[in-house]
Amino acid sequence: MSTNRLSRSTHPHLSLHPERMIQFGEGNFMRAFVDWQLQQMNNQGLFNGSAVLVQPIEQGLGGLMAAQDNLYTVLLNGIMQQQPVNSREIISSVSRVINPYTDYEAYLALAEDDGLEFITSNTTEAGIAYHPGDLADGTPPKSFPAKLTALLHRRFQLGKKGFVIIPCELIDRNGEKLRQIVQQYAAEWNLGEAFLQWLEQENTFCCSLVDRIVPGYPRDKAAELEAELGYLDNLMVTAEPFLFWVIEGPAWLAEKLPLAEAGLNVVVTDDMTPYRERKVHLLNGPHTAMVPLGMMAGLETVEDVMNDETFSRFVQELIAEELIPMLDLPKEELLPYADAVQERFKNPYIRHELTSISLNSISKFKTRLLPVLLKFQQERGKLPELITLSFAGLLLSYRGDLVARQDSPEMLAIFDEAWSNPANFVQAILKDESLWGEDLSLVPGLAEVLASHLQKLESSDSRAALEQFVS
Repeated sequence: MSTNRLSRSTHPHLSLHPERMIQFGEGNFMRAFVDWQLQQMNNQGLFNGSAVLVQPIEQGLGGLMAAQDNLYTVLLNGIMQQQPVNSREIISSVSRVINPYTDYEAYLALAEDDGLEFITSNTTEAGIAYHPGDLADGTPPKSFPAKLTALLHRRFQLGKKGFVIIPCELIDRNGEKLRQIVQQYAAEWNLGEAFLQWLEQENTFCCSLVDRIVPGYPRDKAAELEAELGYLDNLMVTAEPFLFWVIEGPAWLAEKLPLAEAGLNVVVTDDMTPYRERKVHLLNGPHTAMVPLGMMAGLETVEDVMNDETFSRFVQELIAEELIPMLDLPKEELLPYADAVQERFKNPYIRHELTSISLNSISKFKTRLLPVLLKFQQERGKLPELITLSFAGLLLSYRGDLVARQDSPEMLAIFDEAWSNPANFVQAILKDESLWGEDLSLVPGLAEVLASHLQKLESSDSRAALEQFVS
């Protein structure tokens, strides 16, 4: 087995490109989605650019990336147009990683580079949020929008052009919300009317929607892959071949960022709403619904869920009976997409672990399933059984004794406080508008049904509870 670590010395032929994009987030998804697409454009001579990555949190992958000269391998595995895909490609479209917590001046110095035109981000669904403690002189501020505000203000002070900003966080109207929070910080920090005008006139904030399943580092096959590739790569990342990116922005963006020209499945449109609803509710929704119940049943991956008779029926009926009826799109668009989603879930080449999907599950539920639950109750006068059962499983999973919790310390503290009084837990957690954006204790019947489901889940198990509801 080779002990050579992937680097530019092991692969000296790999090209170097000038930095054209600032990317907040160095995790698996962005490296297998945005940076992979930059690579495809570079391969065809259409872009000639790299991304400089910014760690959104202090503990990140910057050290590992530097040790490999910012190179890594993307492994595409799956079925595409009924043909198996099994490819390996070294990605050289990342120039470096900056940790603003250890070198804030290097971060702010990005504002000086006229060659940087684009900003992308994926700081999880919880990343585009206002943090009241962030100050203009923070080194650095805590939140991503505050960091971005500081960078944009430095750019403005230097008298330079703005950016095309395309967030990839999976929240509705992500570009608009990011812009609003940046404007809020600008006003709070008294950065001046001229800066606010520059923000509006010189920068293009785009809403976007991303779609690619990226399970991440293939731990179970790492040694086998090292032997196959001939080098050690601690940052290789697996992904499905399918990719879709919808960017709501001006028509000129398709030429400035020639993704579609490179043959990539990217749409620049003036209205992304139909694409977003279809994807968030029919792909991400089932993911979020299956996680707590599946983990409590001892299942480990999405494929495990789809190969389990009870859980597979759960996913099928959730999509057909609770999700599709609530979407305002033609059935002829929804049904083929739903079928394709379930085929992707069954991809035998991808180990998509439920634990990786479980990160920040509360904010994911709020975005992906809560709107459907509320609409279902309003239109039909009753609660959707499967979503509600999954909601109960989610709440139980945040007690912390059944499955591992992955969320912010602030979120876990809220649940620890609520679970300290089990008799009042459901009411307390539903009333917390900071979690849901509204008081869910006012939703007719929800508290009672959740309490009943929690009792079922605790007295039996998630599989037995599910079997009461799926046909």
